[in-house]
Amino acid sequence: MRLKTALPAAMVITSFACSAQANLLETTNVKFSGYIKADAMFSSYSDGTLAAGSIGRDFYIPSLTPTGGAEESTQFDAHIKQSRFRFTSDTALANGEKITGVLEFDFHVTDGGDERISSSYIPRIRHAFIKYDNWLIGQTWSTFQDVRALPESVDFIGVTDGTIFARQMMVRYTSGNFEIAAENPESTISNYQAGGRIVSDDSSFPDITARYTFQGDWGHFAVAGLARQLTYINKQGGADIDTSETSVGLSLTAKFKLGADDIRIMANTGKGLGRYLGLNAANGAILNENNELETIDSSGFTVAYRHIWSETLRSNFMYSSFSADNDMSLNGSIDPIKSTSSARVNLMYSPTKELTFGGEYAYAKKELESGSDGTLGRIQLTAKYAF
Repeated sequence: MRLKTALPAAMVITSFACSAQANLLETTNVKFSGYIKADAMFSSYSDGTLAAGSIGRDFYIPSLTPTGGAEESTQFDAHIKQSRFRFTSDTALANGEKITGVLEFDFHVTDGGDERISSSYIPRIRHAFIKYDNWLIGQTWSTFQDVRALPESVDFIGVTDGTIFARQMMVRYTSGNFEIAAENPESTISNYQAGGRIVSDDSSFPDITARYTFQGDWGHFAVAGLARQLTYINKQGGADIDTSETSVGLSLTAKFKLGADDIRIMANTGKGLGRYLGLNAANGAILNENNELETIDSSGFTVAYRHIWSETLRSNFMYSSFSADNDMSLNGSIDPIKSTSSARVNLMYSPTKELTFGGEYAYAKKELESGSDGTLGRIQLTAKYAF
């Protein structure tokens, strides 16, 4: 009797689950997209080299250009780490609204991978968010960043020096052309006494970002702002540090259409921008002799021109720069980055919209406050299939 009673119950539960799943599939569309990208690079450094496994050998990171060393022979690297895959789901709700979910992965900046035998790489999450009505909740591009102003580059970012670049958890509200968000905080701090970088997550408040975009047939122009709290607390080992400082930033970005061509511009400046600008080429603040934070001012600028040669051939000409205003009386033996800059040009060939072959030459320079500097010259080739 127990067996006979349990069997119909199980069948009812299974039937209900299948019915619910069927109803969900009837109202949900799922899309799989992404691309496969293979890159090969020839890199020459004037003052040193990057060790095997350094992420600076995978894509351009301004702070990693070697300085003060001896010139070595050209390094060759090849990988597929920029390849990515993306799942997007759209569900029609009973109230007439729609909810969207996005989950995207690539293979950059992970600990896995061994080029000796298998060249296996661990996937990492790039984006994971939901959108409902005017709200976005999850991890995606910072509202302080204008992705549409980024030029087409063979390198992972390209105009890295002067670019605001951050993906993080947030809650964002959008109304027309206006966006405002509360985003995950993190502080990077120079240590006056010991040197090196302190990464602190002691902030009591989220980073507040906002952007307004003007757009038309001519392109778009955006104004973005950042306000955040830089905080460092350390009560360990007899230390008594509890200090905060306010950080603010301004970003002006644009893409102007010139017939089939276009020009893209970014200008970024602020006190304590730190990790937001140039892939953290400078820290947000420095811990002075009184164990108090003082913000580091920094600025960045980029300009890029895209020219269409034909239906299948195009080029991008790019320049980017970064500078930091370091108070050397607070730096002790630290020799921080004063400026970085890079210029690059590429040729992109797309026989179809899904397939692109490209080549790019880049020249970059980094200068420290001491006057020590170093340069990078890189030729990068790529093949990309987008689906």
